[in-house]
Amino acid sequence: MDVGDEAGNRLEAIPGTHRFTEGIAARTLGWSQDYLGPTLRMRRGRTARLTAQNHLDSAITAHWHGLHVPGRQDGGPQSLIAPGQKLEQALDIDQPAGTFWYHSHPHGRTGDQVYRGLAGMLLIEDDDTASGALPSDYGVDDIPLIVQDKAFTRRGALEYDDGGMAAMQGFRGDRIVVNGALDPAVRVPQGLVRFRLLNASNSRVYVFSFDDDRRFHQIASDAGLLPAPVPRKQLQLAPAERAEILVDFSDGAGGRLVSQDVPVQMMGGMMGGGMMGGMMGGGSGPDTRNGVFRVLDIEVDRSRPAAVTTLPRELRGAHLPTYGEPVRRRRFQLNMMMGMGMMRGMFGGRPKLGINGQSYDMGRIDQQLRLGETEIWEITADMMSHPFHVHGTSFQVLSRNGRPVEFGETGMKDVVWVENSTEILVRFDQPASVEAPFMYHCHILEHEDSGMMGQFTVS
Repeated sequence: MDVGDEAGNRLEAIPGTHRFTEGIAARTLGWSQDYLGPTLRMRRGRTARLTAQNHLDSAITAHWHGLHVPGRQDGGPQSLIAPGQKLEQALDIDQPAGTFWYHSHPHGRTGDQVYRGLAGMLLIEDDDTASGALPSDYGVDDIPLIVQDKAFTRRGALEYDDGGMAAMQGFRGDRIVVNGALDPAVRVPQGLVRFRLLNASNSRVYVFSFDDDRRFHQIASDAGLLPAPVPRKQLQLAPAERAEILVDFSDGAGGRLVSQDVPVQMMGGMMGGGMMGGMMGGGSGPDTRNGVFRVLDIEVDRSRPAAVTTLPRELRGAHLPTYGEPVRRRRFQLNMMMGMGMMRGMFGGRPKLGINGQSYDMGRIDQQLRLGETEIWEITADMMSHPFHVHGTSFQVLSRNGRPVEFGETGMKDVVWVENSTEILVRFDQPASVEAPFMYHCHILEHEDSGMMGQFTVS
């Protein structure tokens, strides 16, 4: 869906039934369709006008993940759309081209609603990007891949658990779904193909590679293009992270996109599968061979040459940060909240998680920031690793566990995987009020719903 200045662009949250497998329909949610939502295409320098309408029996929000918009348009938990109501928005798009997404974000229900389908991909286009140098024929050589894991009952219904130990480690399914399809396959032209990867799983971490060990090039991160293509054999994406990659199929040989099965590491032990994984709510995990599972089969149509066959040396339009010197440092510790909060999780309830020793409270402002000031945020994690997301801006990762991170390898981000400690350089150029603050939170959705989230104003 191309979203421009004109009115009439409507996203409707509706219940649906979706056939993940032939002959079996699961009850789902979607934006204007039975599962997930249309890809929204917006252009830098224009205003995107949208109406989000709620046809469900519970409140939703429309969060524009990664967009630089004011807090009143961000779609966080304070911006609820009640059943039967609608919200009209005019989003002024002024940020580099990139791959983003949108999803519902009500406190306590985000995991359930995103899992059942209230999510979709969002693309920003910019005339200053490497036009013509990159594959850009959407659905042909420029292909979105929304990757999720699901669990199904014997009757084919979606199975989901956001309490007990599933909430402690995050819910993980045992089947991989891409763009709403089980056992997916795609047919591509012969030449360079661009895949836009979105990890839209609630908690699963993917380490993508190809089964023939072929090299590919990463050209973009969460918030836009990298300065130059980065050669890789594998690529890790935590929940909510995105990446764009170029894969060369000039030899006409297809392939299979696969992922390593990354176990959940918690309390010093691996808990991603087997007996312990089942006790923790992790299930058995996808079928693996040598710890690797299938994501997508790719076939090459040799009768259709690709529009782009040469890898560019540099990527015009990559965003380079000019944030200036930081004026302060803030520290955020992601807490599993030992004690009674954790005991609730171990005995079937929802655990009480937090940041800096406090569980999320919609009535409390945790931080107050000033417009245009650059800061260093130090994020630390206890007991397990977490993907940390900041609303309303993009940031630069400075270091992981005390080691500097090369900007050219990561680019601008809005989610960072925190394994112990991470430093980011951040600045906010959009305001957020007490009535509509920005959020920072773990993007393991069960952690977010259990209180690992804070909110802040910018003025």
